[in-house]
Amino acid sequence: MVVNVPLNELPLRQIKRMVDLMEQIKVIIEKHPEGYVAYPVGLKGVIVGEGDTYEEALNDVKSAIRFHIDTFGPDVLEVDSPVLDVFIAETGTADAQIPG
Repeated sequence: MVVNVPLNELPLRQIKRMVDLMEQIKVIIEKHPEGYVAYPVGLKGVIVGEGDTYEEALNDVKSAIRFHIDTFGPDVLEVDSPVLDVFIAETGTADAQIPG
């Protein structure tokens, strides 16, 4: 159940906790031919930022994260299972079975 509570109505200690957690959010930023796309890892819901540059995409996703928390409340932060790190790996599909 999602309860929408504006940040100005939350207790100060809960807001401080949210700020601490926001400082620790991992964000993936992808470079595409059309620009950059950024999205956080470990938050409930869909949050995406975009921009022509890395910095624009990062600033856009930060704004989207703040909006998401303000809209849906602090429960969107998954404190029970924080993402410790994010890795990107490349792999081939030579050994993969193609259905059909």
